[in-house]
Amino acid sequence: MPSYRPTVADLLSMRGKKQIAKLRVETLDEAEAAERAGIGMLSVPPILMANPAFREAAPTAFAVTGLEHGRFVTAEDYLRAAFQAKLQSSDAVYCAASLATIRTLREEGIPVVSHVGLIPSHRTWTGGFKAVGKTFESAWQVWQQTKALEEAGAFAAEIEVVPVEIASAVATRTGLFMISMGAGGGCHAQYLFADDVLGAHGGHYPRHAKVYRNFRAEYERLQKERVAAFTEYAADVESGVFPAANQVVGIDKSELDRFLKALETDAD
Repeated sequence: MPSYRPTVADLLSMRGKKQIAKLRVETLDEAEAAERAGIGMLSVPPILMANPAFREAAPTAFAVTGLEHGRFVTAEDYLRAAFQAKLQSSDAVYCAASLATIRTLREEGIPVVSHVGLIPSHRTWTGGFKAVGKTFESAWQVWQQTKALEEAGAFAAEIEVVPVEIASAVATRTGLFMISMGAGGGCHAQYLFADDVLGAHGGHYPRHAKVYRNFRAEYERLQKERVAAFTEYAADVESGVFPAANQVVGIDKSELDRFLKALETDAD
């Protein structure tokens, strides 16, 4: 990735030349770590994108604000949210809404990343959380969806849990920047969630994820330490150990005597 914040044109020019790493980040700490690690693309929730400190944490990352399907309804809803994200220094928006909505965004110059294959918000149409494109019919549908997104004006699409061969064939035949999520290395970028990379949760880890650390164990250790510290504090309060002399402010005896004498006089 360039040492400056890349543009859509930069990403498209890198198609087929270099794999780009993309992460979903939820916190400023994750955004800063991704920036320092050289992660080229970030998926960012609107609440984090709205934080002025985000660009201090990740000044050169290509940031895609995730406009989650269902939180917005009409094309105008998406358009307002997209312009707000743009004002907050977002480089593009994620939108899995209708082709008409994507076309509306593109007509206003908003770069759009959309979605094909397993689309979590539309999963009921493809049988739930499972691979898409393992038959001729479903693979052909992925291809048709990709062409439709390109025609509608999206510049990129996540392609999720699609056979490697299908995803690779699609990526070489479309002008879109294809972002693989469990669709192999034949695309132009690879996408994982920071929570999965860090091993930060006790839930399901998808097969396409790779866990690089065990933050959950560290969180559990820290929680035990938190409980222990709070328990010791409560015991110190109850026994009178806290606060000790070094945790309070003193006063010169002469000043104290004057104050106490004044109190006695005032009481009379």
